[in-house]
Amino acid sequence: MKDAAKIEYGDFQTPLALARNVCSLLVAGGIEVDFVCEPTCGVGAFLVAAAETFPKARLLGWDINQDYVQKAEAALAAAGATERATLCQQDFFVHDWEAKLSSIRGSLLVLGNLPWVTNAAVSVMRGSNLPVKENFQGFRGIEARTGKSNFDISEWMLICLVKSLRRRTGTIAMLCKTSTARKILRFAWQNDGRIARASLHRIDAKKHFGASVDACLLLARTGETGAAEADVFDGIGAKRLSTSVGLAGKDMVSDIVTYRRLRHLEGLCPYQWRSGVKHDCASVMELSRASDGQLHNKLGEKVSIEADYLFPLLKCSDLANGRTRPERFLVVTQRRVGEDTTCISTKAPQTWRYLDSHRKRFEARKSSIYSSRVPFALFGIGDYTFAGWKVAVSGLHRTPRFALIAPANGKPVLFDDTCYFLPFADEREARVMAEILNSHVCQKFMESLTFTDSKRPITVELLQRLSIRAIAEDSGLADEWLACRNRGVHYSEQPILAQPEFVLERPIRRI
Repeated sequence: MKDAAKIEYGDFQTPLALARNVCSLLVAGGIEVDFVCEPTCGVGAFLVAAAETFPKARLLGWDINQDYVQKAEAALAAAGATERATLCQQDFFVHDWEAKLSSIRGSLLVLGNLPWVTNAAVSVMRGSNLPVKENFQGFRGIEARTGKSNFDISEWMLICLVKSLRRRTGTIAMLCKTSTARKILRFAWQNDGRIARASLHRIDAKKHFGASVDACLLLARTGETGAAEADVFDGIGAKRLSTSVGLAGKDMVSDIVTYRRLRHLEGLCPYQWRSGVKHDCASVMELSRASDGQLHNKLGEKVSIEADYLFPLLKCSDLANGRTRPERFLVVTQRRVGEDTTCISTKAPQTWRYLDSHRKRFEARKSSIYSSRVPFALFGIGDYTFAGWKVAVSGLHRTPRFALIAPANGKPVLFDDTCYFLPFADEREARVMAEILNSHVCQKFMESLTFTDSKRPITVELLQRLSIRAIAEDSGLADEWLACRNRGVHYSEQPILAQPEFVLERPIRRI
C-alpha cells in the first residue's frame, strides 16, 4: 500500500509474534472460542495466530483491501486452516455488524487491530475512509469547533462493535491507542454497553509498529453489565496490575482506588478556570526581544508597534519548568471576543500596519471560530485575561505545577491556549490559592484523575472538579482561604453553592 493510502487507512500491520502473544493471553484467561471474527484482517497475522491457538474455531475475516484479503488467504492456507476460514472484501462502514454478529451461534471472539488514524487526518488528505458524519460523541457546537470532535477512526469502529455485541456474550480483543480504549469503556459504561469485565494490557507501539504513541490491548467481555472499572497491566505478559481505571460519575479516573479514598475532594470548584488566549498565528502574534532590545517575530522580522497592544506572555513550558518571568510578548488586538478591531488603525497605526501586512496569514486560519468579519480576531479573551494576579498551570505536562504569576512591568501576564489559570485582583488570595493547589493532598487527588498518556493531561473539566473548600481543609489552609475570600474583585467566581459529590449511577440513556 502506498504511503498516502497507508496513512488514510491507518495501516499498521500486526506482527505475527504480537498476534500470537495476544492469543496466548486469551487462552491463559480461559477464553474458549467457536468463532473468530476479524473485521479488518489485513494480511492475516491475527487470523493465523488464532488458527494456531484455537484449532477447532471457524475463522471469519474482512478487509477493504482485496490484495490484503488474498494475502491473508494465502497465509491461512500455509497454516493449514483454509477449510475453516472464510474471508471477503468488505468496507467496515457499510457492513451491518449487528446483524452479522448476532447471527453467529457459539462462543465468539472479535479481535484485531483497527485503523490508527484520526478523522481530521483523513479529512486533510481529502480521503474517503470515514464513517457517515454524526455527532456520536455528543459534543456541543463550541466544543466541536475548537477541536474536541476530532476522533480516531478506530473509536467509531469499536463503538459500533460494542453496540453490536451488547445483546450477546462475546469477547473483544483489540489493539488500539490507550486513550481510545478508555473512550470505548467510558462510552459503554455510560450507555448500557453491557461490558461484564475489561482490562488493558500495554504494548510497545514503537517496537511493534514504529509509532510513538501509548497503545494497549483492550480485552472486554460483552453481554452483561459489570463494574465500571478495568485493571491495567504494563504488558501483555504482566501478571501484576499497575492500576485500575474506572468511571466516577461522568468522568474516567486513572486510579479508582486512590480516587475512592480522596473522593471527598471532588465537587464544584467555586472559581471558573480559564484557558489562555487562542490566536493560531504565533509567527506574527508572538514576539521576543533580541539582545539589542529590538522586538522580533518568529518570521525573523523586526517589529515596532505601540506598547498598548503588547503584553508579556508565558507558555506551558515556562509554567512546567518554573519560569515565571516572561521573555515573550503577545500582540493583543481585543479585550473581549467579537470586539471590533478596526479602531486600532487610528489608535495604534504602527500596530495596524504590522497586522495588515500579514493579513493573509490571519485569513488562512482554518478554525471556524475566526469566521467573523472582525479582522485579526482572538478567542479566549475577556476581563479575566487582564487580571493582575493569576495562578496558572500547563495543560500539556504530566505533573501539574501551579505557578503564582505577578504583573510584569506594570502589565498583566497573559498565557497561550495550552495553559489554564485562575485570575485574581488580590495578591494574597492568589498566593493562598497557589499553596492550596500545590498541596500534597491536591497533587495526589489530581494524580488519581489524570491520564498522563493523554495529549492534554490537564483540562478545564478536570480542574473544575476540584473542591477548593475540601482541599483547603485537608491541607490546613481553610482559615487562610476563607480570610482572603472577600478581598478584591473576583473575575471568575462561581455562585457559592453546596459542592455536590459525583456518584456512580446507572445511566438513563440507552444505546
